[in-house]
Amino acid sequence: MTDIRKDSVTFITVDENGADQRLDNYLTRLLKGVPKSHIYRIIRSGEIRVNKGRADAMQRLQQGDELRIPPIRLAAKATDGQVVPGANFPIVYEDEALLVINKPAGVAVHGGSGVSFGVIEQLRKARPDARYLELVHRLDRETSGLLMIAKKRSALVKLHEMIRNDVPQKRYFALALGQWPDKIRHVKLPLHRFHTPSGERMVRVDESLGIYAHTIFTVQQRYRDFTLLEALLRTGRTHQIRVHMQANGCPIAGDEKYGDFSANRELQRHGLKRMFLHAANLVLPHPLTGEELQLQAPLPPELTRFLDTLPQS
Repeated sequence: MTDIRKDSVTFITVDENGADQRLDNYLTRLLKGVPKSHIYRIIRSGEIRVNKGRADAMQRLQQGDELRIPPIRLAAKATDGQVVPGANFPIVYEDEALLVINKPAGVAVHGGSGVSFGVIEQLRKARPDARYLELVHRLDRETSGLLMIAKKRSALVKLHEMIRNDVPQKRYFALALGQWPDKIRHVKLPLHRFHTPSGERMVRVDESLGIYAHTIFTVQQRYRDFTLLEALLRTGRTHQIRVHMQANGCPIAGDEKYGDFSANRELQRHGLKRMFLHAANLVLPHPLTGEELQLQAPLPPELTRFLDTLPQS
């Protein structure tokens, strides 16, 4: 990564990861911690130069363009004086364009909403020479499993296009409270995001305001009081699996937002101390080569151990 100097001018040559980006968006990513108002001010004043000339914030950059950046003092990257610790996560797949890790439960994918840092900040800290690392999608903090990180902007753009068109096949394992009614069930319930008066983000089924959402649930194993399900996402809405299972009367075991709270307390006493939701399987074309990728992350040990304690029906 290029070091931005605080006492002299910095010159940067735009690489393939910056090609076709607007100047303001490129600088926002490059100058993390600098207020956008300051970025727009130095663009308008002509302190930012592209190929030795003044530039507009909307100008599209091309590979090979040379940027002149004035002295800038970057804000600290961590909040509340907390240092971001570098961390490496189990790698499922990696090449020059794409990194797929097996994210553990309890780790946020990025900082914000009271979390100082997450996976992406820790990866950047652990890989200081990486030129580009950006989240492709998100997983809830308490969900474990496959998480994609783009190592090239061209890969990120293509992957986002695939996600918009519901190309990736994402399969999760989820443990439902109670008996799921069918061996295979298509759940098509529209979902609406909203905020509670306290500011908490929630999702509910809403026929009038909701956006189309489709999950295919397949029973993997029945237990006396639970059902292990595979959930295949046909759309990718926020909290989709969690709300679709709740709406069908079988919330996810350990789900503190949409689950059965008294049951969750009992489950903790029996060893389930997290939400039982795991992103286990991902099939998609490689974003640059088109070659089919079939990626898997096995159930974490704490989940398999809990299943081993359950009596089957």
